[in-house]
Amino acid sequence: MFGNLGNLADLMRNAGKIREQMEQAAEQLGNVQVEGSAGGGAVKATVNGRMELVSVRIDPKLTTDGDVELLEDLVTGAVNQAMNRAREEAAKTMTGGMNLNMPGLDSLFPGGGRP
Repeated sequence: MFGNLGNLADLMRNAGKIREQMEQAAEQLGNVQVEGSAGGGAVKATVNGRMELVSVRIDPKLTTDGDVELLEDLVTGAVNQAMNRAREEAAKTMTGGMNLNMPGLDSLFPGGGRP
């Protein structure tokens, strides 16, 4: 029952390092920018790694048609695509430099259910 206490102690010793790595990764998320597009590139949305919409570009030709519903759909599609890409990049950034193969981590999360 108490066999995992040593592993927990190892994990606690590494907690400061893990926190530092997480803070560095969170800072980097502001620098990550990805783009999503819809309508063959007629609408483009840029999102950063913090899931903030940075910009939306709309081809002026779309505004002359007067089809507001189409424009709304294209903006929604471009933003959603950018958000999905930003989530993927954020996940890579947050786990990229971290050593999650610490001794005892598996025994603390049975079944491979790591955080």
